[in-house]
Amino acid sequence: MARFAVLIAAVVLAFIVAAPVPEVAAKKYTVGENKFWNPNINYTIWAQGKHFYLGDWLYFVFDRNQHNILEVNKTDYANCIADHPIRNWTRGAGRDIVTLNETKHYYLLDGKGGCYGGMKLAVKVEKLPPPPKSAPAKSIGSVSMVTGLAQFIVPVALFSVSTVWDAILRMC
Repeated sequence: MARFAVLIAAVVLAFIVAAPVPEVAAKKYTVGENKFWNPNINYTIWAQGKHFYLGDWLYFVFDRNQHNILEVNKTDYANCIADHPIRNWTRGAGRDIVTLNETKHYYLLDGKGGCYGGMKLAVKVEKLPPPPKSAPAKSIGSVSMVTGLAQFIVPVALFSVSTVWDAILRMC
């Protein structure tokens, strides 16, 4: 009975190990890289070539006495108007995060200086693209390569587990 339980556990383990694991992780972007959220930096150029996806977040580092982070609409962004923001992302520490939790355009600017020295950033947040489809398994005769490997690996794994189990039982 114990060997049967080990056999079942080994089969389950083999399927878990063989199952593909999707790679999903939110990405943190430090705005301005090592220059942070400061005047005289072109944040449009900084954002070029970057893809912002749902769940990513923007990390702003700045002097809290001189700057802040406001989200505004497209018109106010274009005209650097901070009078009626959609949201104030500033929490007071000068180390603030904008979570990109909606698929939309985010229009962010420094509200204390009204885009002082170009301090504004627009990002488009998209849904994460689906993972690429894996290439079909190459056939070796009438058996695919994946099936062939599974037919080899699973018995070896089961034999190994059962051998270790027998050794443990003999020691007891």
